[in-house]
Amino acid sequence: MQAVRGRAARLWRRAAAALAALLVAAVAGVAFAYPSLAATTCPGCYGLSELQPDVYAEKGLSGEQRARVGGVVEAARARLAAFYGGAVSRPRLLVCGTEDCYRRIGGRKERGVAVLNRSVMLSPRGLDAVIASHEMSHVELHARLASGVEVPQWFDEGLAVVVSDDARYLAPVSSADRCTARPDGPLPETLDAWLGTASKDPSTYAKAACQVHRWLRAHGERQGLLTLVERLNAGDSFAAAAGL
Repeated sequence: MQAVRGRAARLWRRAAAALAALLVAAVAGVAFAYPSLAATTCPGCYGLSELQPDVYAEKGLSGEQRARVGGVVEAARARLAAFYGGAVSRPRLLVCGTEDCYRRIGGRKERGVAVLNRSVMLSPRGLDAVIASHEMSHVELHARLASGVEVPQWFDEGLAVVVSDDARYLAPVSSADRCTARPDGPLPETLDAWLGTASKDPSTYAKAACQVHRWLRAHGERQGLLTLVERLNAGDSFAAAAGL
């Protein structure tokens, strides 16, 4: 009987060890394939330390660099709140001061990126209020949309340009028409289509911003957007809710 219990115990230990090994392999696989997800979950594992709640910056930044990160985050949050009248999202921000850090957490050539509409990664080239608020706009919009509700990618991107007040794609606020490039055909609806088109035509962002800017102006600006979100969450199609 003692021998039977001993064999059972050994089998359990082996099974537990095998399961632990599988879990470690699975975690390692996710970290290798999707470093941005892993870095968002464990910033410290990728060389980032908490600068303030929900803001993680690359370790070793100077006091001046850390202060700059704090200033950019504050300004970006202010732009978002000014547009929406307050924010319902608070994404975790991962900020890199070097390109090596940005590559390590899964970044590529972009200045910044929203990760699964829950967190935001910023490269050294994206450390300014425009880029930060652009990416945070994606998170905010999707935080307001019900689960499974989507908008065309051109609307998401154009809105982010308007929220961030990006002077690369919009004329000054004082202009009668802020459009710098007018849409000359249908804009990309899906993320893949957007990435393909925008990589070939730099004016794609300006065209989307123009269309969204004009839509907002015709529909009551902020209130029009909030009403659109309400109708989408109630089950209306985007075309019906937006009046397109």
